[in-house]
Amino acid sequence: MKWEDFRSSGNVEDRRGMGMPGGAGGLGIGTIIVVGLVGWALGINPLVLLSGLESLQGGGSGYEQSAQPQGKQGAPSDQLGRFASTVLAQTEDVWTDIFRQQGRTYKDPTMVLFSGATRSACGGASSAMGPFYCPLDQKVYLDLTFFQEMKTRFRAPGDFANAYVIAHEVGHHVQNLIGILPKVQEAQRAAGNRAEANALSVRVELMADCFAGVWANHANERFRILEPGDVEEALNAASAIGDDRLQKQSQGTVVPDSFTHGTSQQRVTWFTRGLKTGSMQQCNTLQGAI
Repeated sequence: MKWEDFRSSGNVEDRRGMGMPGGAGGLGIGTIIVVGLVGWALGINPLVLLSGLESLQGGGSGYEQSAQPQGKQGAPSDQLGRFASTVLAQTEDVWTDIFRQQGRTYKDPTMVLFSGATRSACGGASSAMGPFYCPLDQKVYLDLTFFQEMKTRFRAPGDFANAYVIAHEVGHHVQNLIGILPKVQEAQRAAGNRAEANALSVRVELMADCFAGVWANHANERFRILEPGDVEEALNAASAIGDDRLQKQSQGTVVPDSFTHGTSQQRVTWFTRGLKTGSMQQCNTLQGAI
């Protein structure tokens, strides 16, 4: 993936090395929602954390904005930090254009880089959760060591695979801006059981995958970022973090009712749809559900 010669985003808050004041804190299960890429894949039970489902509740976790540490503002200077901020900048450019074409105004999210643990408006955050988006403060939280986990644990290395991770979380921000997340929150509260709520979470995650593909389509058209093998890297990453594969690896069995992010095939399918069409309208995974 070509990225070194493009601008970096200043919408970055670097908290690396700061830790979390007051300890890790509780997650407030049932009120915090963490929209993570893998969440439980790093050893957290999905039935406890409901990764990818919690942030949709949006009700807050008791943590105030003032309790959050304040990191260094602006584009980082280290290699991984520059990469993340450059991908963020490209999501800003692409989504600003797409929103403008629709008569909307895109509001840039902030990317918080942290190490180990930090706080968000959605509650405590740790590296074990994986990357996530908090709709209450409109920030993407990312411990850059996750990219090493992608390479070693999930066997999904590569710059474009890592860019897909960031674009997926920004996809949740897009969902928030266009009002999808509040609607899903309401539908989840009305759901009759956990399986129904999980099914809605899957639809939200697959839409974010599709939006990541839409970003890739437009970013390549505008910046020519793709190199041979890049698309395969992203598809490999999408496949590697499917619920069915992760459950099979971690517990030896697959429990579809507990899925929160979608199967490997579903994730690949929806990312590919966004990549090929470049159209948000082709990403409606929630049709008939809300």
